[in-house]
Amino acid sequence: MSGQIHIQREMEGKGASKMKLYGDLIVGKSGFLALLKHEFITGFSSIPGALGLFLRSKLFPLLLGSCGKGVTFGYGVVLRHAHKIHVGAGTVIDDGVLLDAKGNENEGIFLGEGCFVGRNSILSCKNGDIKLGDRVNIGFNAEIFSGSLVKLGDDCLLAAYTYVVGGGHRFEDAETSVIDQEHVSDGISLEKGVWLGAGVKVMDGVTIGERSVIGAGAVVTKDLEAGIVAAGIPAKKIRDR
Repeated sequence: MSGQIHIQREMEGKGASKMKLYGDLIVGKSGFLALLKHEFITGFSSIPGALGLFLRSKLFPLLLGSCGKGVTFGYGVVLRHAHKIHVGAGTVIDDGVLLDAKGNENEGIFLGEGCFVGRNSILSCKNGDIKLGDRVNIGFNAEIFSGSLVKLGDDCLLAAYTYVVGGGHRFEDAETSVIDQEHVSDGISLEKGVWLGAGVKVMDGVTIGERSVIGAGAVVTKDLEAGIVAAGIPAKKIRDR
């Protein structure tokens, strides 16, 4: 049916029970036991206070592909396709974060050591991969989306409300709704030490060189070289650092 997003078409798929569809979309593994394990462990997501932090620190790693020591999972953290989520030691995942590694052919989400993912932020895969280096810091209400590969080097800093958009739709056919046109993704690379100011948007296909700083509210539509300050819509070099 036209006008539906992919997940709606999957949920209305014929020949499969609602439980199986839920398992495919949320758990990412088939079978009742996998579903039961996911539901039991993620049920501790909404327990407040120190008890909730303790229980999540012990139980959430049982769902993940891998998890280092000393990882903190905040209140209301949501995991999808958790077996394809890998979290490095000392990483903090704040309250309300969504980590969605959904896909049939992708590797998933990889967070390096000592990362911080701020409150209500979203890391979302659509058959793509998200790979964060060590000590990456993501502010609150940010989003990273990947339809192929979005990669952030060590020590990248993303301020609040940043949006890293690793994919989109074709729109050349004016007679067809954009939602019904082909998905495309070239990927995004933020090299070591890049800083995105509040509200920056980085569009698909962009590489930003290491140590560059992007001013608040900028929209990055083309590659930017290393070691510069850039700002504006579209973002352009202002000066060297």
